[in-house]
Amino acid sequence: MRIVLVGPPGAGKGTQAVFLAKNLSIPHISTGDLFRANISQGTELGLRAKSYMDAGQLVPDEVTIGMARDRMQQPDAAGGFLLDGFPRNVAQAEALDEMLGEAHMKIDAVLDLEVPEEEVVKRIAGRRICRNDSAHVFHATYNPPAAEGVCDVCGGELYQRDDDREDTVRRRLEVYHTQTEPIIDYYKAQGLVTTVSAMGKVADVTKRAMSALPGS
Repeated sequence: MRIVLVGPPGAGKGTQAVFLAKNLSIPHISTGDLFRANISQGTELGLRAKSYMDAGQLVPDEVTIGMARDRMQQPDAAGGFLLDGFPRNVAQAEALDEMLGEAHMKIDAVLDLEVPEEEVVKRIAGRRICRNDSAHVFHATYNPPAAEGVCDVCGGELYQRDDDREDTVRRRLEVYHTQTEPIIDYYKAQGLVTTVSAMGKVADVTKRAMSALPGS
């Protein structure tokens, strides 16, 4: 099965992608992983991507599409895959359809993880990271430390990343609405989209997502 997972920042796409891919026995292909792998391996596409990133510029669609094409052609993706963070815009969605069409394949389902905008802001802006170990993550509302500003694990200082500040989160949401959300209408025209509430416990969201897939 070939699945595209979409949703705003803070919807839990990364978490759900891992569980869904495991349940379906297909690889989880994320844009972030593609970039890191290509850059660390020093591939031509990775070097091109790094040059744009180092200059503070967006990586062009053709570079991202090239990385995705290479990954989807690997043997473990022959039986399907779950895409997380790609396609990011309509041009990439069209390129993906063209790539798959050349191989006589197609996307089987698009899962749209839905979260109210204010919940997104609350989820991300409340996040606090330990300066000593970024794996120690707390949340002002959902998982507060015993002592405010102090990591329960090691006693390190907890801080809010610049990316997690409310004004930054709202700008990220604007980018999502402008660039990525249009792919939902693109796929709706193909009858592929199912909206899944991403509210509640992680396991419950996974169950809803699995139930939304064709043949479930």
